[in-house]
Amino acid sequence: MNWKSVCDAYPVNKEMVWLNNCGITPAGRHISEAMACFMDGYSRKGVFSPNADYLRIRENIKKILASLLSCDPAELCLIHNTAEGMNFISHGLSLASGDEVILLENEYPSNVYPWRHLQGKGVRLKTAPMGDTPEAFLAGIEAMISGRTRVISLSAVHWCTGMPLPIEQVGQLCREKGITFVVDGAQGVGMQPIDVRKMNIGCMAFSAWKWLTGPLGLGVLYVARENLDALRPVFIGTESVIMDEEYLPYKSELKPTADRFTFSTASLGDWVWFEAALTFLNEIGFDAVRERIFELSDYLAQRLRKIGFQVCSDQFPGHPTGIVACEKPGVSSALLLERLKADGVIAAERLGRIRFSPHIYLDTWQLDRAARILSQACISQMYAQSVTKK
Repeated sequence: MNWKSVCDAYPVNKEMVWLNNCGITPAGRHISEAMACFMDGYSRKGVFSPNADYLRIRENIKKILASLLSCDPAELCLIHNTAEGMNFISHGLSLASGDEVILLENEYPSNVYPWRHLQGKGVRLKTAPMGDTPEAFLAGIEAMISGRTRVISLSAVHWCTGMPLPIEQVGQLCREKGITFVVDGAQGVGMQPIDVRKMNIGCMAFSAWKWLTGPLGLGVLYVARENLDALRPVFIGTESVIMDEEYLPYKSELKPTADRFTFSTASLGDWVWFEAALTFLNEIGFDAVRERIFELSDYLAQRLRKIGFQVCSDQFPGHPTGIVACEKPGVSSALLLERLKADGVIAAERLGRIRFSPHIYLDTWQLDRAARILSQACISQMYAQSVTKK
């Protein structure tokens, strides 16, 4: 693969080193061109523009995602974000007083807040300890399962450490014990291999703007066909029902697909962006994309170790990840981040560590630059500390 051509497709590389792709990704030139084409057509012919064929765009998005996740396109629908999807799931499931839901320690809020309303119904929310390795986490969560456990809802990858969670093994546990398995796929889809059938995932929500390089404000909801009727729609809109383009007479029958959850008019421009993003990645090949992300992340981790940083992924070798979380004892990660940003390197701080997440449009020289700036910043900070002590 000619990765230089991919780097050239991203104008952000002329401005900064963007290493927060598990947060938000910039747009490549293929996306800005697709959006310009869409707007030009829309300004001329409105919804009659061939570039505004929302049915075709939606089906192409779902086709690519279905191939990536090994599911049926009918099990996918387009929503706004992960939190919305998790609310659809938590409000739609039939849970009773005394039932238990297991969540993840230090989980991202999108997979915590949507479940809290159940506590008012007597449902108990339990928190599984993170553990230092996927194996330790699996042992911990298995010990937590009781005869009252009805749902386990986990992220595919921990957003702070980058540790991939043992989704397939947890899914098998859920299959054996009749538990509904829910996944927050925001940090996983596009970066980790996810096969919803093999992993026994009953429902999953994820955002478009991380590893899939889509727009802010667009997400995806997956509902396994066998769970569709068991998930009561919280909202009903024009597009929730069959024959939705025939407005009268009113309908009572819901669509037989997950599209019932895309209950009304969506942002077509976001769909155009997402289609362009997914098409670009799909043409490269998601396996190649994943391997390149892992390659860049491993390279960065090696550079960080050489300058004295502790890297979280060292605790779970054999489990590749695109998130490189690191820290250096005695040095403030917050101050290092300020220095990085001032020099045009964008990262994030999570649990007191610096979190990097490279994507395929980056090259090793940019990672070298980030490491050099960090090394210099560490020297400056430690020197300032020694002067202060004197």
